[in-house]
Amino acid sequence: MKSLAELKAIKEKAQAELAARENNVDGTRVLVGMATCGIAAGARPILTKFVGEISRRGIANVKVTQTGCIGICQYEPVVEVILPGQEKVTYVKMTEDKVDRIITEHIVNGKVVDEYTIGNCKL
Repeated sequence: MKSLAELKAIKEKAQAELAARENNVDGTRVLVGMATCGIAAGARPILTKFVGEISRRGIANVKVTQTGCIGICQYEPVVEVILPGQEKVTYVKMTEDKVDRIITEHIVNGKVVDEYTIGNCKL
């Protein structure tokens, strides 16, 4: 960053992204567990990847947020996806590589990626 104008542009971009996430109450919600256990297991890059990919693809009506402890620390990083009118789906042991598939198959096309869910996880 070399100038005040550049800092202002960064601030405006961040505010626009935040507003887009906060104003979307009726659409799809993606919750990334960001308690100490989630962060230690690598949840921060997962959150960043979801936000970046949703924005890059221009997918509307998706709110990506962080949440506290989901309560299943041994399965971290944990991501919950809630589509309007459907039950919550809990994805476990998330990696950045899994994010693209979840966005494409579940968020865009409505098909749960079963092998990444808590019901199919093997410790």
